[in-house]
Amino acid sequence: MVQGLAALGTSANRNFISNAGFVITPEGVIVIDALGSPALAQALVKEIQRITPLPITHVLVTHFHADHIYGLQVFKALGARILAHEAGKQYLHSDTAKARLVASRRELSPWVDENTELVFADEWITQDRTLNVGGMVFELMHLGPAHTAEDMVVYLPLQQVVFAGDVMFRQRIPFIGQADSHHWQQALTQLSALNVAWVVPGHGAASQDFKQDLLLTLNYLQFVRTSMLRAVEEGLSFEEAYEAADWSQFKHLPLFGAANRMNAFNIFLQLEQEVLKR
Repeated sequence: MVQGLAALGTSANRNFISNAGFVITPEGVIVIDALGSPALAQALVKEIQRITPLPITHVLVTHFHADHIYGLQVFKALGARILAHEAGKQYLHSDTAKARLVASRRELSPWVDENTELVFADEWITQDRTLNVGGMVFELMHLGPAHTAEDMVVYLPLQQVVFAGDVMFRQRIPFIGQADSHHWQQALTQLSALNVAWVVPGHGAASQDFKQDLLLTLNYLQFVRTSMLRAVEEGLSFEEAYEAADWSQFKHLPLFGAANRMNAFNIFLQLEQEVLKR
C-alpha cells in the first residue's frame, strides 16, 4: 500500500492525502482505490511495475471522493476493469461532483487539470459479492450508507487483510461531510466482526491492531453525536453546542483544526432533522 499525507489536498502535495493498495495474484494485480490525481496514479503504476510484470486487471473503488478517484483514468487507459458499488452513480451524476472537479482543476493545478475526468465503473456492484482472481478471494462488502452511500470494503479472508476505505480513519480526525453518522457507527461494528490481521484504512498507516485502531473513528462519531444531540434536545445553537463540548481527547490529532468544527456542524444539522422526525 501507499500512504497519503495527513493533510488537506494542495497543489504542493499533488492531492496525495489518501491511501491506495494493491494485491498481486498469479493472474494480475488488483488495485484498491486510485489516489487523488492522475500523476499519483501513474507513480503508483510505476511502483507496481517495478515489483511485478503482471498486468493491472482490476481497480476496486471503496468510494467516490476526489482524493480516491482522480487517478482512475490512468488505470482505465491500461485496460483495468473498475468495480464499485452502484450507489456511487448518484454522486458521479451530481452537481457536487462536477463542482468539486472544477474547483480541483483550479486548486490542484497542474496535477488536476482540464484533462482530468470523472470515471464511471465498468461493473456496478448491487450486493456483496466475491471476486476470485488467480485463486485469490476478494470479498466486496457494501457497508454504506456510512462515510458515503457507496462505501465498499475489500476483505481477503485467507490473508486476513481488509482494505477499509474511509469507513476507517487512523491517526487523524475523520472527514464527515454528508456522511450518515448513525449508520457509520453500525458499519464499524460490522467491520469489527471480521477476522483481520492487517487493516489498510482510507487514511493513516496500516495496522495490526485492527479493533483498537477502529475505535478512533467509532469513538469520535459517538462523541460528536452525543454532544450535538444533547445540545439539539436542549434547544442550544450550534455555537453554544460547540463551545460546550470538551474536545480535549481529539485536539492533538492531525486536521482537528481543519475538520472538527465542520464535522460537528454537519452532525448538528443531521440531528436537528432526526429529532424533528421523532
